[in-house]
Amino acid sequence: MMKLKVAILGTGNIGTDLLVKIQRSKLLTCSIFSGQREDSPGIKMAKSMGVNTSIESLRAVQNDPNSCDILFDATSADAHRIHAPMLKKLGKFTIDMTPSSVGKMCIPIINMEDCLKAKNINMISCGGQDTIPIVKAILDVHPETQYIEIVSHIASRSAGMGTRDNIDEYTQTTCDGIRLFTHVPKAKAIIILNPAEPPIIMHNTIFAQIQNPNLKLLKSQIISIVNKIRNYVPGYRLTLGPIYENGHLTVMNEVEGSGDYLPKYAGNLDIINCAAVEVAEEYAKCRLEK
Repeated sequence: MMKLKVAILGTGNIGTDLLVKIQRSKLLTCSIFSGQREDSPGIKMAKSMGVNTSIESLRAVQNDPNSCDILFDATSADAHRIHAPMLKKLGKFTIDMTPSSVGKMCIPIINMEDCLKAKNINMISCGGQDTIPIVKAILDVHPETQYIEIVSHIASRSAGMGTRDNIDEYTQTTCDGIRLFTHVPKAKAIIILNPAEPPIIMHNTIFAQIQNPNLKLLKSQIISIVNKIRNYVPGYRLTLGPIYENGHLTVMNEVEGSGDYLPKYAGNLDIINCAAVEVAEEYAKCRLEK
C-alpha cells in the first residue's frame, strides 16, 4: 500500500512520539526527522528505526522539497511563526503542534473537513484538544452560557522545555480556541504542572456558569463526544459529571497515554499527537484516493 511521506521538525518528546505513531500508520511514513542536535535522544531513536535524520531543521526540507507531503512542526510557537511563511512557499500541508495561533485551529471531531482544505492547521494545545469538544457540547445545549473555565493538571515530568517556554501561549491559545468554537463571551484556561510522585495522568476540569441546566441532555451529548474522541485517543475517559451545584456545572475527565514513546502518564502529549495523526491520515486518504 502506498503511504504519504511525512517530515517532522522537532526531535523532542512530542516529535519522537509522533515518529513512533507515524511509523505504525498504514497511510503515513516518516521520510525525514529533523532537529538541531545530533545527540538528541529522538535523533538516536529515529536512526535506530532506519529513518532519515537531519540537524538542519526546516532547511532539510527546503533543500529537498520533494522529501515530504505533510510536515509536522513540533518545535516552538516562536519557531513556527518563522517557519510558517517558508512552509507556505513550499506548499506543504503543515500541522502545527505548537500554540502559535498561526494556522487554522483544528479539533478533528469538530472541523476536520474544513481543516483538510487549509495549508496550515494548528492543533491548539493538549488542553484544547481535551476540553473544547466537551465545552462545545455544553454550549450546543446551553448557548446562553456566559463563562467557561478549564483547569488542566499534568505531570511535571511530562512538561518539557517546549511546554514550559510556551505556557503563556498555551493559556491564550486555548482560550482563543474555546471562544472560536463555542462563541462563549468569557473563557479562562489554567494549567498546573503537578510534581507528584509517582506522576499523575492528565486530569481536566471544566466549569460552566449555567442556570437550570438540562443535565440529562448534557450527559447524553458529552458521552457521545467522549466516545468519538476515544476512537483516536483510547485513554480518554469521563470521570465525573456533569454535576450542578451553586450555579456551576462541572465535568471532569482524564487522559492516559498509549505508551508509544512517552510514559502512560503523559496523556497531555498523547492526546494532541493522536489528534494530529488523525488529521494527517484523513489528509492522506484524500490524497491517495486521487
